[in-house]
Amino acid sequence: MTARPPAARPWWTVTAREIAVKLRDRSFLLSTAATLVLVAASIAASALLGDRAAEHVVATAGPEAAPVTARAAQALADAGEDTLTVHSAGSADAARAAVAAESADAALLLELDGWTVVGRDGVDPGLGRALEQAVADATLAANARAAGTTAEELTAGAEVRTELLAGGTDRGPVRLAMGFAFALLFYLSAVVFGMAVAHSVLEEKQNRVVEILATAVPVRQLLHGKVLGNCLLAFGQIALYAVVGLVGVNVAGTAADVGWALAASGWFVAFFVAGFAAQASVWAVLGSLASRPEDLQSSTGPILAVLVGALFVGLYAEGAWLTAASYVPVVSSVAMPVRMLGGDVAWWQPVLSLAVTLAAAWLLLRAGARIYERAVFQGGRSLSWREAARLEP
Repeated sequence: MTARPPAARPWWTVTAREIAVKLRDRSFLLSTAATLVLVAASIAASALLGDRAAEHVVATAGPEAAPVTARAAQALADAGEDTLTVHSAGSADAARAAVAAESADAALLLELDGWTVVGRDGVDPGLGRALEQAVADATLAANARAAGTTAEELTAGAEVRTELLAGGTDRGPVRLAMGFAFALLFYLSAVVFGMAVAHSVLEEKQNRVVEILATAVPVRQLLHGKVLGNCLLAFGQIALYAVVGLVGVNVAGTAADVGWALAASGWFVAFFVAGFAAQASVWAVLGSLASRPEDLQSSTGPILAVLVGALFVGLYAEGAWLTAASYVPVVSSVAMPVRMLGGDVAWWQPVLSLAVTLAAAWLLLRAGARIYERAVFQGGRSLSWREAARLEP
């Protein structure tokens, strides 16, 4: 019987095996499906809540409230958000009773010391702001008439405009939300895939499967295949989330509101893969150094600290700190896309940052392969990095 020739690319055989095993893993499939449902549901909820207009009922006790409620109703209508209906209660007590009975959301009363807005457990913030502004405008107009002038003359030159150097509308809330999504998604996915790599290596080491695989595949290429397989899986998962997100915002009709962030989102996918590649070999080495699952709980502390740092940079870093972090491998996977949401990043900066991350991934892969080759066959006890480096290959 003729011996079977070795595969031309043994690392690709390992890559295909890693992907096939993961795609048959029910927990992986369920978690991916659950995340997709969560992404779609959050987009749908945001669209529904954004389009839903509240209908407010305000009780009044006299005709003096009519011009105020009319101003408030107009302000809400101009904002395209809520509607306001006036309920004439006839007296202050009746207006308060209507609020207590929940037949009115609030009451607007003119008392001896000024206007009062009455609520049951609270007053809707949008309604409260509209009523307060309407009272201020109505009072200013009345005082201006008493002084023989107009409210416009009294407030001339007091307007404050907002100018955005990048043009368009204020993107602050959307930037914060997308920055949070980038940071959290990178952290969770990196931890999930990283721990999967470490546990896969440890399981093969405990079951001595790695010794069988090593007879057909060089150990270093075994590591390369594991890293590449999990990088492809991570890329596929993130790309799937992105596709569902894009379809969702188009179906919900909000694509125009977030279209400016597509470039940053595309770079986030690229940075995610590069950032995960930079740490994948480290996760594999941690698995090879351990002798039981409990060892991973203590040995993964440093890499988890880096991931937590990336999470906090994406959530809180600004200015020079964010700029510096966008060139630090792994951390840049969050920091640079978050910077790009601001729209003030030259084209060469993400290219340079991505190149630095890829270079770091290559160096870590080569350094990790040396430790992996020495540690993966050592059973019985856990090893430190220094101990593994001293072993004979």
